Amino acid sequence: MLTSKQRAYLKSLANKMETILIVGKDGVSKETIKQAEDALIKRELIKGKILETTEESVKEVANIIANGTNSQVVQVIGNKFILYKKNEKEPKITLPKKKQR
Repeated sequence: MLTSKQRAYLKSLANKMETILIVGKDGVSKETIKQAEDALIKRELIKGKILETTEESVKEVANIIANGTNSQVVQVIGNKFILYKKNEKEPKITLPKKKQR
């Protein structure tokens, strides 16, 4: 589970990123999930968007892909979404530490 500080950090990183995942009128397919999984392994953070012809909402699409890839939805805004999944073998992003209680 991401803290608000970690979420804000990931949003700032994603701000400069290109959208690499596009979901069209056919919705989320196995290929879409595979493409997202591969991109998350390589990058840890990806930005996606849905086209206006997509039946599902952006939030639904983001949640379907997040569940299929075991990643976390960082943000959903407009027709875009951001997903994050830590690469345990080769981490590329260092998140701010969680505060100890």
